Amino acid sequence: MTSSLQEPGFGVYVHWPFCLAKCPYCDFNSHVRQGGVDQTGYLDAYRREIAHMAAIAPGRTVDSIFFGGGTPSLMEPATVGAILDAIGAAWTVAPDVEISLEANPTSVDATRFAGYRAAGVNRVSLGVQAMNDADLKRLGRMHSVAEAMAAVEIAARHFERYSFDLIYARPDQRPDDWQRELDEAIDRAAEHLSLYQLTIEPDTMYERLVAAGKLIPMPDEEARVLFDITRETCEKRGLPAYEISNHARPGAECRHNLVYWRYGEYAGIGPGAHGRLVDANGRRRALSTERNPEKWLAGVRANGHGLVDDQSLTANEQGDEMLLMGLRLAEGIDIGRLAGLRGRGVPEATLAALGSSGMIERRGSHIRVTRAGFPLLDAVIGELAA
Repeated sequence: MTSSLQEPGFGVYVHWPFCLAKCPYCDFNSHVRQGGVDQTGYLDAYRREIAHMAAIAPGRTVDSIFFGGGTPSLMEPATVGAILDAIGAAWTVAPDVEISLEANPTSVDATRFAGYRAAGVNRVSLGVQAMNDADLKRLGRMHSVAEAMAAVEIAARHFERYSFDLIYARPDQRPDDWQRELDEAIDRAAEHLSLYQLTIEPDTMYERLVAAGKLIPMPDEEARVLFDITRETCEKRGLPAYEISNHARPGAECRHNLVYWRYGEYAGIGPGAHGRLVDANGRRRALSTERNPEKWLAGVRANGHGLVDDQSLTANEQGDEMLLMGLRLAEGIDIGRLAGLRGRGVPEATLAALGSSGMIERRGSHIRVTRAGFPLLDAVIGELAA
């Protein structure tokens, strides 16, 4: 455990909500528009919403920018560059800013990589999701493994930093199959992997298939075996988990995601984006925008922003959010900062009980969840939040 936790920094999240198709497991705010998207019209709206967020939280230095979605690699590089220019006009941008963009690993998307690099993007995250074609098809992905690996090679030529995602605990996935996939992924990954356990989310095609008896999720005890394989293999290969689902070589962690998990400030731009900003009165505000792209666009044109929710968080709400986010990290949290946010500390008896049961480790004012505690994270958070 580190002796002190780093400052979270300030981030800007830009949501591009459009996809070519909706994946059956996905509950993100993504939309298919067969007639195409007016990128010029949306760009003007992004500029206006950036200016609105900068008016709420002026004078910040941007440490990270993240283009998420949806499928941001459907954006023209010129659109990405213009949004980056707008962020630079609204706030100061750190010289070593991390600028990430999520991309589909298809040959079409990969042709834009040089343009994104020229626009200022310095890190890409590729949604590979599986290392065999049969499971890619079941996951609704539109690329093959060969195409995905070719995109990874193109990314490596254009970007010093890149990552890709995989989903495990897929129906009928065997431990030895996942071990092979994972080893191949680590061979291909330079510094970072995001490895997510498949969950059946509400209002998805997978939920409907489960309800109809056409899809049987992996039992929890079998998924736990794959979780353990993931942790042990990545650690052995030099990409330890720095968060429940994210693995990186030391120093190669995604700085933008660390802003979230360290409970920093971030502006959320675009349809369905969320933000946490501290205003001039010292209030930490939870902000979210209209999810429907066309309604968001109309809202920005009418009001200068697409916000549909803007609430000042109470001290307890801030403490709960810090626990929910920070305890996902291997480094854990500073309970002194937690006490400062919510106006009360954690009872010594609670810390002692969780420590003696092997759920947390404590060093000074820092606590973190142990490997044994991570499968019971919700219960640990509940005890600390009480």
